[in-house]
Amino acid sequence: MKLLEGKVAIITGASRGIGRGIAEVFAKHGANVAFTYSSSVASAEALEAELNSLGIKAKGYQSNAADFNEAQTFVDAVLADFGTVDILINNAGITKDNLLMRMSEADFDQVIDVNLKSVFNMTKAIQRTFLKQRAGSIINISSVVGVSGNAGQTNYAASKAGAIGFTKSVALELGSRNIRCNAIAPGFIETEMTAKLPEDVVKGWREGIPLKRGGTVEDVANACLFLASDMSAYVTGQVLNVCGGMLT
Repeated sequence: MKLLEGKVAIITGASRGIGRGIAEVFAKHGANVAFTYSSSVASAEALEAELNSLGIKAKGYQSNAADFNEAQTFVDAVLADFGTVDILINNAGITKDNLLMRMSEADFDQVIDVNLKSVFNMTKAIQRTFLKQRAGSIINISSVVGVSGNAGQTNYAASKAGAIGFTKSVALELGSRNIRCNAIAPGFIETEMTAKLPEDVVKGWREGIPLKRGGTVEDVANACLFLASDMSAYVTGQVLNVCGGMLT
């Protein structure tokens, strides 16, 4: 059974990692996918071809969700190309880790802009469409760090905690129009970025997780699938920790 048959999903930052995994799972479940990428043109073109080969419509757009006007221009283009939007996945994110005493103002500001301001920009840009159709599912990719904090990541933790507060507020504002807004807080997810870490570091992280393994992008994508589909029609304003029990 395809849970998203005929739906249109926007996914920001989908050329690699978690965003790419979400796009692939959504396409397999019948969703048409519009996604953004920043600079990885070759990766974006490869993903677009891969998704279209599954029999759905997919298109990548080079766009910066952290820019208010670009976000609106992007959403307008998607509406012109796809006719509607049913699902918004705010996934775009970066890290600029450092201890607070060594963190520059620029590194703090950039992480807040990309990880949090983009969530505002994209939600604002799609809100009118969702209000008109009295339906929509917004999913914000937060982090366990936004729930528990983490030394050396004050900027990242602040941005991800902000996304949770934003999620709950939007759920309260828009629930009466059948618009749902939820957040997912991934834990240690093994991607091409974590593959560059020393094996002993990764092993140490795995040992500290009750399920004794890192998560996969599919683990996060499947949680998104649930929150995007009608299976979660009575779920809004929630934070789903996909972390193997890290926060238990």
